[in-house]
Amino acid sequence: MKVIFLKDVKGVAKAGEIKNVKDGYARNFLFKKNLAVEATPANIKKLEEKKLRMQEAEIQKQQDAENLAKKLNEVVVKLSKKAGENGKLFGAVTAAELEEELNKLGIKIDKKQIDLQEPIKQTGEYNVKINLYKKIKGEFKVIVDAEN
Repeated sequence: MKVIFLKDVKGVAKAGEIKNVKDGYARNFLFKKNLAVEATPANIKKLEEKKLRMQEAEIQKQQDAENLAKKLNEVVVKLSKKAGENGKLFGAVTAAELEEELNKLGIKIDKKQIDLQEPIKQTGEYNVKINLYKKIKGEFKVIVDAEN
């Protein structure tokens, strides 16, 4: 019997695949656990439409990420922190702080996306990378000044 897998079944198939399986396996296991449906022409058409919608959504996410990357290249975040002599900060600038500053500027970024190798502990200018989507990365400038 031909079935369309709705979810991944380890060692058998991934979600969205159409495969031939034994009738008993399909009826007694796959259908009962909602892991698959019978591959009727109507169900195959639904699957193709779903794949098309997912592909369009993927393209849209990619375009949004590229636009955000361009926007981020123009962003400059200025922070004033207490610092000692030689420009060493009391504390550090973290990804959470940068997330908060970007949100104030209207850019919605999660702190997990900010690629800060280690917290900023010195005054100066820094280029900070952001992982936006898959292989699309953005970058913005951070200027840390000593507070008076």
